[in-house]
Amino acid sequence: MNNVLRENNSQLPLEVWAGVECTVNRVGDEYLDQLERNGHATRLNDLNLFAELGIKAIRYPVLWEKIAPNGLENADWSWTDERLGRLQELGICPIVGLVHHGSGPRDTSLVDAEFPDKLAVFARAVADRYPWVTYYTPVNEPLTTARFSGMYGHWYPHGRDELTFARALLGECRAVALAMKAIREVNPSAQLVQTEDLGKIYSTPKLEYQAEFENDRRWLSLDLLCGRINPNHSMWGYLQNCGISEAELETFLQNTCPPDIIGINHYLTSERFLDEHIENYPPLTHGGNGREKYADVEAVRVCAEGLAGPRTLLLETWERYHLPLAVTEAHISCTREEQLRWLYEVWNAAQELQAEGVDIRAVTVWALLGSYDWNSLVTKADGYYEPGVFDLRSRSVSSKELPHPRPTAIAKMVQHLANGHQPNHPLLETPGWWHRQQRLLYPAVSCRRKNSQISKTDESTNNPKSKIQNPKLIRPLAIVGARGTLGKAFARLCEVRGISYHLLTRQEMDITDPASVDAMFTQLKPWAVVNAAGYVRVDDAEREPHVCIQVNAEGPGILAAACAEHNVPLLTFSSDLVFDGAVSNPYVETDTVSPLNVYGCSKVLAEKLVLQAYPAALVIRTSAFFGPWDEYNFVTIALRQLSAGNSFVAAEDGIVSPTYVPDLVHASLDLLIDGECGLWHLANKSAIAWADLARLAAKQAGVSVTNLISVPTEQLGLTAPRPIYSVLGSSRGEFMPSLDNAISRYLEERI
Repeated sequence: MNNVLRENNSQLPLEVWAGVECTVNRVGDEYLDQLERNGHATRLNDLNLFAELGIKAIRYPVLWEKIAPNGLENADWSWTDERLGRLQELGICPIVGLVHHGSGPRDTSLVDAEFPDKLAVFARAVADRYPWVTYYTPVNEPLTTARFSGMYGHWYPHGRDELTFARALLGECRAVALAMKAIREVNPSAQLVQTEDLGKIYSTPKLEYQAEFENDRRWLSLDLLCGRINPNHSMWGYLQNCGISEAELETFLQNTCPPDIIGINHYLTSERFLDEHIENYPPLTHGGNGREKYADVEAVRVCAEGLAGPRTLLLETWERYHLPLAVTEAHISCTREEQLRWLYEVWNAAQELQAEGVDIRAVTVWALLGSYDWNSLVTKADGYYEPGVFDLRSRSVSSKELPHPRPTAIAKMVQHLANGHQPNHPLLETPGWWHRQQRLLYPAVSCRRKNSQISKTDESTNNPKSKIQNPKLIRPLAIVGARGTLGKAFARLCEVRGISYHLLTRQEMDITDPASVDAMFTQLKPWAVVNAAGYVRVDDAEREPHVCIQVNAEGPGILAAACAEHNVPLLTFSSDLVFDGAVSNPYVETDTVSPLNVYGCSKVLAEKLVLQAYPAALVIRTSAFFGPWDEYNFVTIALRQLSAGNSFVAAEDGIVSPTYVPDLVHASLDLLIDGECGLWHLANKSAIAWADLARLAAKQAGVSVTNLISVPTEQLGLTAPRPIYSVLGSSRGEFMPSLDNAISRYLEERI
């Protein structure tokens, strides 16, 4: 196991590593534990899934707070015994982490003078128990953790001053050095993989001094470990001004602990821009340094040239230290294709640098199981989830309640990279949003010149990936249904997501005509097809069933057969009206269909024809659309009528699960990109009567419901019978936000 990770570059292929988000950070007296949130704490079989990716190594937790919260004499090693043993069996090299954004057990903290010695004692115990483990990260991202804990007050001990920051940082770095010394007494060949987030700071000319200072400070943890901070170093005086003694600094000069591998963690939000023109930015971004007031914003949102990016930051690190490198976290919280684009960009940057002679060992696919609440910097447990290589919003077959890691498209990419294959998904041909014009939320400013000024250009001319490639060279997503609400929503959101598409009118392709469908494939050569067309007039279908059946069932069947012939993924939609409402619990995908009307019958037949012709098709049942971009959905009409003081009649007994169209489109696209197939239910989580839906929307909009009239469904005079209960649940997973959340966003989108 000691030789799994190579000892020198020697032109060996770039490796794929992985990592589980395992933060256990303290906020006040509460510990926020990612391993409990993501369920890995109780799922040993996850390791088998990780092994199937083909990864060489994994950043893995043996966390001080979890193993020995009440002292080593009371330590419980059972969890790590089992997990590390299994990793050994699977041939995956663990890079063991001891503190991951934490501060240790309750009897210590980052500013405890004894923190380094205490961690070293724990580290020695780990090495004694697992002498075969060679790679360690005693403290993850010391600088970032010190900033969040000692400067910004987010995490324990919640300091908000320079001295607490400096004490925390020096304590962490001293702990790394002592921990590695203790480990090497057991295993002399033990290697330090030291991680850090190396964001870059840009500014206006007036604030160049602040940017220069922060860009020097970003190297602090690595410079301390490498013994670089001496009286000639720019940070020597700063640390002394913080309250650190010369003797404390000299300790690092006398006890160096340079990393064997420097791990760079880089996120799109890590690069910042400082601007004294605070009027251009929201109040939340306003701050200062005691001398100037300025806004601190994400550079990607304002810098005309775009970000420095992973290639530049890796090269800067190499030129500064000339020590082996690895990307130890590659992750973005975004839509699936953007996650793929970011990982691929990081991978390509690492490969390019390796070809140029930089000793870079690996790219680490981060957050295998996703992560929780990083949108609030893990300061509270709101349940905000970012999927990763696996998506935990799925259900296991054996238990509908337990999360089950479902491999996403990222998993397929990891397998390709690990096996030496280049990914070739058409969506990779478009640059990520961080290269596209939509990224700019503020007036564009040049960030690379001494005299920064407003720039009218969006992207750097020397960045070959800064412009979307010629659309004619990119295979589009074919969207059927140009005039419908759903088709238009797909087109709008594909535009936002950078997904090349072609929105097809019936004149361009008639799905009931096999020749017309075949011609479309020949002309467009789409990488996938979305069928968002259909006959939607439920009551009229009772009078013209043949038309409804032809459009809703026969057409999708013809389209599915063509997709199967061309081996092109298909996404098509069905309805909650395939059910009769004879139950009182949400319907799941395996429940028996029994439609009450012609429209429902057409959807049942469509499902049968599509999946018979093309079992790999993705068929999504959904219900009760509402959205911000059309004027004819139930919620929009209800608010319009009630706002005008008109009466509005709605059923008080028909229980549905309303679906916010943007959420439906995003979730559907992610499942399509992931290569999912078969029947899925997608609706915003709820069970609500139509009248109560109008009432809920009106309440959130501040509209009076005085003129809302609730009546039984039978009094509405509908031609087609409807199920009284048609709520959609799922045995496959819940990917949609709550109804309350959806209505809030609906109201914001319409403004």
